[in-house]
Amino acid sequence: MTMPADALVSIRDLTVQFRTDRGWVSAIEDISLDINAGECLGVVGESGSGKSVTALSILRLHARGTARAARGSIMLDGRDLLRAPERDLRRVRGGDIAMVFQDPMSSLNPVLTIADQISESLRLHQGLSRAEGRSRAIELLDLVRIADAPRRADEYPHRLSGGMRQRVMIAIAIACRPRLLIADEPTTALDVTIQAQILELLRDLRAELGMAVMMISHDLGVIAEFAHRVVVMYAGRIVEQAPVGTLFSAPRHPYTEGLMTSLRGRDIPGQRLGSIPGRVPDPDESIPGCRFGPRCAHVEAVCRAAVPALVSISENHDVRCTPRSQALAPACL
Repeated sequence: MTMPADALVSIRDLTVQFRTDRGWVSAIEDISLDINAGECLGVVGESGSGKSVTALSILRLHARGTARAARGSIMLDGRDLLRAPERDLRRVRGGDIAMVFQDPMSSLNPVLTIADQISESLRLHQGLSRAEGRSRAIELLDLVRIADAPRRADEYPHRLSGGMRQRVMIAIAIACRPRLLIADEPTTALDVTIQAQILELLRDLRAELGMAVMMISHDLGVIAEFAHRVVVMYAGRIVEQAPVGTLFSAPRHPYTEGLMTSLRGRDIPGQRLGSIPGRVPDPDESIPGCRFGPRCAHVEAVCRAAVPALVSISENHDVRCTPRSQALAPACL
């Protein structure tokens, strides 16, 4: 498969299934997207939309035996990561691609010092000694703006605040200067002030290190501030993707427009926020045609006849919606 010239990672037709009591069930279907070198790609959608499944699939981090890639490819440097040997993946994880999770307390080892945890990937990927690893760990703690780095390097995770633990997770992720950093809801458990600091840190590190960032979030405000392009997911499929300015000024899928109503007037006293009725369907629910149909105010018979294709409606703007529904959906906020 030929990757676009500026694509760092190229995902094509990815379908991932999970084993259940009723057999294999698709959690994501026919996902195709590119992550370009140096850019920030935002991925948004409600819980259960497939955002994290897509991200974890890039590094094949799903529990073995419980998930499988039924079809598709994930290309990096001419290699398909879905079919790469495990020893090759170990070099990719933390080297070329790193990931930051939303709950640093469960991701950090409680019985190892901060320095040991940061230097682990350095010793694995760069062959540093323990002393060299600790020295580099202190430099990384400085880089992620943790004060008194030498002292903090010798402490254990429970001694740090939530914001500091998340900074440690970022330090671990960038230790080997990855080309792609996947940030899965990195600010969810933090208060608003710390959220802003973490986002500013990630923005500065992306510029300083020249890495791409895949930012996964359910918070459109975070994505609006951080991303260059946005992918909107619903029930395991991409329903819209566009540059951030285009998506926020002219959403074309009814689901995207519904998400936007949560932003309108949220800072206006007395203004009631909009909502989307219903819920995201379970992966094994049988819904004919468009899976958003049961919640869509513009649904028609044609929407239930077949799954809409993801089509380009303008430059760099794709939408999965029948033409008539697109015309009915609000074109702008």
